[in-house]
Amino acid sequence: MTLRTAMYALTLACALHVQLAPAQSYPAKTIRILVGYAPGGGTDIMARTVAAKLTVAFKQQVIVDNRPGANGNVAAKMAAESPADGYTVLFMSVAHIMSKPVYKNLGYDIERDLTPITVVSEVSNVFAANPSLPAKTVKEALALARAKPGELTYATAGVGSPEHFAGEMLKMMTKTNLLAVPYKGGGPIAIDLVAGHVMTSFSTMPPIIPHIRAGRVRALAVTKDKRAAVLPDVPTIAESGVPGYSMSTWYGAVAPAKTPREVVVRLNQEILKALALPDVKERLASLGADIVATSPDATAAFFKTEVAKYTKVAKAANIRAD
Repeated sequence: MTLRTAMYALTLACALHVQLAPAQSYPAKTIRILVGYAPGGGTDIMARTVAAKLTVAFKQQVIVDNRPGANGNVAAKMAAESPADGYTVLFMSVAHIMSKPVYKNLGYDIERDLTPITVVSEVSNVFAANPSLPAKTVKEALALARAKPGELTYATAGVGSPEHFAGEMLKMMTKTNLLAVPYKGGGPIAIDLVAGHVMTSFSTMPPIIPHIRAGRVRALAVTKDKRAAVLPDVPTIAESGVPGYSMSTWYGAVAPAKTPREVVVRLNQEILKALALPDVKERLASLGADIVATSPDATAAFFKTEVAKYTKVAKAANIRAD
């Protein structure tokens, strides 16, 4: 069952519990969307795409505020500590779920201190390489890694990020030694991968697709268990000799805990309307993103399953932040 199908089922199951009465006076001022990564990454692209539509719908400015650091957790802590009035929203990713078992002292709890609004979209990661790397397939890249353990680098958005989990899962399943190099988001990763300052990455699709299409980066494989529609000729890692490998990145929106229910529902309604617009659907599809769009209750249930899933992965792969 795909994430999209599972989330649709959860949304239907939870629909009866969602109160649809809008907050009539909301919003009355500018809404700030926090993004925990540098501009140009997947979370940033999703946030800016939705923010532009919310500005029109709300007739109030909806601005994106990039606060990179600690795998997105600087922004998440800011969101958790912000007034619960609907004027601060965090655009998050699966990275914030992954951080829970990885970091000992986050300063916030994703389930306790933040209120789910919706899961926005899901994308595959891409195992990509600088064209100068003498490897055109996953098997060839792993052969290089085995020949020189610890020398083949791959970029991450920090310890416990989706890129990091993807790399560590490959290392664990193939018994190879790749060297993780941390960055502050998908945008900086793409820039340095093109420049050859890092040789490979497990980038999310939105920031890396333009470079793949331009030939500045070579796509070796996608991380999901099926090929991506935007990269139909690129195999999965599973079909490239690592059976059972599957991993994806999803993006979502949350608000501070105790944000009024009617405000959360209003935000959910308007974000889902934005995701249904033809130009938004076309843009996200061009970046390899599948729109998910869920109710607040379905999103909360999904968070619980994802925390359990990545807690197991973090323990098995020994992923932790010192």
